[in-house]
Amino acid sequence: MKTIYYPEDDILELHFSDNPIVRETTQDWNVVLSYDANNHLVQMVVLEASVSGLLPLQEQRAA
Repeated sequence: MKTIYYPEDDILELHFSDNPIVRETTQDWNVVLSYDANNHLVQMVVLEASVSGLLPLQEQRAA
């Protein structure tokens, strides 16, 4: 997984796969979900991420 944050635009991108995106949907006005040909989630983009409460990110790892 790769995470990119663009502070000047307050946009958070979460990349789950490098598969080509074939379909996108909006979950809400500020969340875009992108899927591959097998309907697996490839990417999530969150607009106004800090306003949405998604930042700061806290990393948690399984034991």
